[in-house]
Amino acid sequence: MTSPTADVVAPASAPRRTPPPLVKMLGLTAGLGVILVVLLMLFVMPSLKSGAQDLPLGVAGDAAAVSQVQEGVADAAPGAYDVVTYASDADLRAAVAAREVAGGVGVDGSGVTAYVASAASPVISGTVTATAQALGQAAGAPVSVTDVVPLPEADPTGIGIGGLAFPLVFGGIVPAVAFRKVFSRHLGWAVAGIATFSVIGGAIVAAILAFSFGSIAAASFWPVAGAMALGIGALALALAGLQEAFGGKGFTIGAMVMMFIGNPLAGIATGAAWLPAGLGLAGQLLPPGATGTLVRSVAYFGGTGGAVAGLTLAAWAAGGILLLVVGARRRAGRDAVVASPEPMPVAVPA
Repeated sequence: MTSPTADVVAPASAPRRTPPPLVKMLGLTAGLGVILVVLLMLFVMPSLKSGAQDLPLGVAGDAAAVSQVQEGVADAAPGAYDVVTYASDADLRAAVAAREVAGGVGVDGSGVTAYVASAASPVISGTVTATAQALGQAAGAPVSVTDVVPLPEADPTGIGIGGLAFPLVFGGIVPAVAFRKVFSRHLGWAVAGIATFSVIGGAIVAAILAFSFGSIAAASFWPVAGAMALGIGALALALAGLQEAFGGKGFTIGAMVMMFIGNPLAGIATGAAWLPAGLGLAGQLLPPGATGTLVRSVAYFGGTGGAVAGLTLAAWAAGGILLLVVGARRRAGRDAVVASPEPMPVAVPA
């Protein structure tokens, strides 16, 4: 007997209606315009909003001189500095070298002395110098500048280290893609490849900075190479882990964050303190910014001020390895389910 539903024919699905070409063109144009606005905000706004904001400024001198400097700074640049007093110029100079303050002003009978560390940030050093000159002009006193930790003569503006952000991001993305593609079924070899490239890449960058650009001293070659290797490895392992755990979407989102947020907010050229407070902190939590801080610390300050950046990079590397392991186990489980044979039918005796 024929089933009552045997002759029922399922209705054909209505064809999807595609928008006309003009609508497509206008929609795509609007979308690309939004992307352009976002990119301008990410890459230009931090520079426009950057400046001296609550920078720690050391001041040394007698009580009257210190009070005069505090008043002058507050009037000339409201909110720019957070003044810290020191008993002597020697103490102030040591504080600048230890990166306790961004710079300092010493006042005595001979005039005004600006203490700066251009190796930490040429921009901030220039601002502190300009502040000291304004104070000296107002008081009718001569002004001298002492660069406590100067940049090398071959790179007096710090362009070498200042330009590391984009090569660092690129150097992290490429091995994450290449080694996971080549060793898609061998997690250990992929991690080994990323680690090897990180070490070699760090050495290449340090060699160029030291022997081609003159941006760092030869004695800083190995510390800088190690810092760059940690930065490249942290970024690459994080991206490879995101790809393994969440697929192409995870990698794409991670790469976009590093490129379009981590890159402009790294503050490598100016120093994180020059960026707006919230943006500067966000940049230091990502591998590009942390790497820039660590490289500058080991290159010019014997590692002073680089501990937090080093721990941040280590955390990113560890997180990437964890995501790689979790993603690999998930994939192994799925492959086992797919490969399991169908159960054989069991004959039941009549």
